[in-house]
Amino acid sequence: MTDRVLELLRTRPDLAELAAFPFGFDVSRAYHVEAVHLASGAPLEPIAGDDTGGTYFLCGATAVLHASSEGDAVLLADSVGEALEILVRLPWWCENISAELDEEDLLAEVRAADHAAREEFAPELDAQRAALISGLGLPDRPLAELLAMSQSAAGRTEPDHVLLNSRELCAYRLEESFRQPLRDVVLGPGREVLERMRRGGLGAREEAAGDPVLRAGVLRAAQYDRRDGDLPLLRLLLEHESAARTERFEERRLAAVLVALHGREGDVSLLRSATGGQVTDSAEAVEWARAEEAKRYGRDVAAESEFTWIELARRQGRIERARVALIRMLDDTGPDADRLRELSRALERIGDYAQAARAQFNLLSLQDTAWDRASEAYVLARLERRRGDLVAAGRALERARAAVGAGGTTPGGADCQWHRRGLGRLITEQHLELTLAAAEAGDAELARATMGHGRLLLDTVGKESAKALSRLSTRAKWAVAGLRPPGA
Repeated sequence: MTDRVLELLRTRPDLAELAAFPFGFDVSRAYHVEAVHLASGAPLEPIAGDDTGGTYFLCGATAVLHASSEGDAVLLADSVGEALEILVRLPWWCENISAELDEEDLLAEVRAADHAAREEFAPELDAQRAALISGLGLPDRPLAELLAMSQSAAGRTEPDHVLLNSRELCAYRLEESFRQPLRDVVLGPGREVLERMRRGGLGAREEAAGDPVLRAGVLRAAQYDRRDGDLPLLRLLLEHESAARTERFEERRLAAVLVALHGREGDVSLLRSATGGQVTDSAEAVEWARAEEAKRYGRDVAAESEFTWIELARRQGRIERARVALIRMLDDTGPDADRLRELSRALERIGDYAQAARAQFNLLSLQDTAWDRASEAYVLARLERRRGDLVAAGRALERARAAVGAGGTTPGGADCQWHRRGLGRLITEQHLELTLAAAEAGDAELARATMGHGRLLLDTVGKESAKALSRLSTRAKWAVAGLRPPGA
């Protein structure tokens, strides 16, 4: 359903002209300087342009996002009507307004800016503003309310309205003041439950005990906000972590550290079990805990790895929060192989294969040895295939083959036993997976070519690897056999 105000601007040339000048909302310029999309995948429609090359977008059919031609983007309002209210009554030439001003001061600033605008370029400003407000049926809100609406919208740009360059996949910038630190978002539930536990709130202990993700947040909150009376709570959390014995050993270890730091003899048995026998008495418990604290469980929340909060966000189901944090981290990452690898794997875990492939491509370019190039190239092939770019996946596999000298290519100094080790199996597996994907997509040429390389690899890798891949290879062969003959 089309927004009422937007429909008026599209059907009333007189109103459209007023919105375009002097207020900078030109519906005849509904295009952007480059291809863009939202990181969240939500619908995005350009609806107007401004005088500087910027664009106004409709996000999800309601909210309005403004993107500059210089790479900044911010959510302006929750509707086109609200956006026009802001643009008309707090226009772009009012450069000195801020949230610190009250209504009277805001009125004074707008009057002063309007006076300058009348003298410089808009002598009929008052009549133009009145005609546009009347024609669009805009309400008469206090300026302070309009400014608060605008800033509230800006603060909600992340995570659902982050704009990406569609070619490079880099995010448009957002002022730091409008960004909420991810750690505050993911620690919020844990902090709230921890405070309730400290007050003896009904149900708080049961909530933490029964929810491993919430329990992780409570433990992290307790790590950075330590109180002398927390030992009974920490002991309870450790008991549940030890009883669960999940693959999430990190929380169990953190809980053990927080309990062990108190050095109580009565906790030794629990600590011995939780640490796999590393703690055997209270004195040793404190020594062990202090060493662990120095290595990884300090008290400074700002020193914690960003990946800690990203993983907690993922576990909490805050996928868009995790995605945005990872994309912005990737945008800021230089030629750092370890960081790129961690970013690639984290992006893959949340299912953003395009961004993961972007990180992996950069990682591959940094590899010095043939073995490492082949190892990272097959991962890139997997990511490109999962994002749906089968041709790019084929190119990545070509780089993997070239690195190890498979299929008659000249090896780049790879281990001559690559085919008898796990790397050979992994490269072969990706060839078979790509064959299946290409056949399903109807790309017969790519499917046949990839299967040809796959057959050579199956004949090259060790017998155990070939046997482990037998079902997959059979499926790939049948998929190719079912394709139309060339020229048919």
